[in-house]
Amino acid sequence: MKNLRKYGNPPFNIAVIHGGPGARGEMMPLAKELSTLYGVLEPLQTKTSLDEEIKELLLVLKKNGNRPMILIGHSWGALFSYIFAAQYPLLVKKIILIGSGCFEEKYSKNIMKTRLDRLNKREKAEVFSLMEILKDPTVEDKNVILTRFGKLISKADSYSPLHYDNKELECNFQIYQGLWEDTEKIRHKGTLLNLRKHIQCPVVAIHGDYDPHPSEGVKEPLSCIVKDFRFIVLEKCGHYPWMEKNAKDDFYNLLKKEME
Repeated sequence: MKNLRKYGNPPFNIAVIHGGPGARGEMMPLAKELSTLYGVLEPLQTKTSLDEEIKELLLVLKKNGNRPMILIGHSWGALFSYIFAAQYPLLVKKIILIGSGCFEEKYSKNIMKTRLDRLNKREKAEVFSLMEILKDPTVEDKNVILTRFGKLISKADSYSPLHYDNKELECNFQIYQGLWEDTEKIRHKGTLLNLRKHIQCPVVAIHGDYDPHPSEGVKEPLSCIVKDFRFIVLEKCGHYPWMEKNAKDDFYNLLKKEME
């Protein structure tokens, strides 16, 4: 599988790290917007283990990036950017976490409940049905199922979304399952937070006030352990700030200031 897209002109000082995991192309709209001013890399995850994915990103950045780089990670990609920066601190100038996943399990307990409460009865029933299919080992191709599941979750995650038909978005269940399981393991063990001693760059978190991922799951753990940490809340904004009618402009203004 292709594992990189480039936008704008060199030097490539920025890499956007998509979430999911396995939601390849999710960050394309953001990358295109930033590419009017900067060279931007969009690494596309192809590996099914965290260790292998870290190696893949390392090779992509070494070959194509102007290091040290700014990593802009969304959702799971925010956690992954943090993990990568801890392992290779000399390669990362700054981490920007957008709608980050929680850094401790205790903050994640009500995320799905919040999402389901925002859906109607038919949508809730479909979510439960899709979850059962994704668990079924006899179902071979789960990519289409994961894509539909993602669309329903995205609806619950958004406050007032702009319509954007991203034809480049691909969901890969094997990548999703492998990377998320590995990430959950290190979060459960506390290893994720213990990586803080290796983070040498500034960390900025941008979080929508309507995002079902609780902001305290990012702000409270990191503000205590990361020396140079800032947390910014966007009002009337869900999990995808670049797709929100009310927050999009403020989000991009903030983001571009962080590039300076």
